[in-house]
Amino acid sequence: MSWLRVTDDGPVRILTLDRPERKNAIPVEGWADLERAFRDFEDSNARVLVVTGAGGEFCAGADLDETRLEPKSVPERYTRMKTVGAAAMALHRLTKPTIAAVDGVAVGAGMNLALGCDVVVCTTRARFSEIFVRRGLAMDFGGSWLLPRIVGLQRAKELAVTGRIVGAEEAVRIGLGLEAVEPEALMARALEHARSFLE
Repeated sequence: MSWLRVTDDGPVRILTLDRPERKNAIPVEGWADLERAFRDFEDSNARVLVVTGAGGEFCAGADLDETRLEPKSVPERYTRMKTVGAAAMALHRLTKPTIAAVDGVAVGAGMNLALGCDVVVCTTRARFSEIFVRRGLAMDFGGSWLLPRIVGLQRAKELAVTGRIVGAEEAVRIGLGLEAVEPEALMARALEHARSFLE
């Protein structure tokens, strides 16, 4: 799990996606790493999880450059997508609160990773997109279930069909994020929310 960094700040666990050279895109084998990280958090004494990204970006979704190198048979693709689903379900089944601290891009599965958390705190330079349609892909990592429940069915359809970029101000207005702060204040604010859950 060298692309994931786990640090504990008292009862708060911080999970950092650490592939800044790829905007923290999730590698092919990374889905199993994410599932394991979520299960490890569930089994640990940590009480709140903060998910964030390194290098001023949250997550650019799946690393499509790596995915294109994979075998193309239907059974193999099905097996790979099952690992994506397992990681998403491990996040959704957590019994402890989760916070996404989003700076920069949160697109594709990266957006849905953020939305799968209980609270999303973003920066003023955050950008969200269900970019799947622009790649000829179907939404994954729980996006088709999450999005309409967060922004309503009509807005969810618009975001899914266009794949357009949503800036921080609009993201907060339509409910994708709780609040937007300056980039340098992101982690402090996320940790402030995390500690408020411990009171």
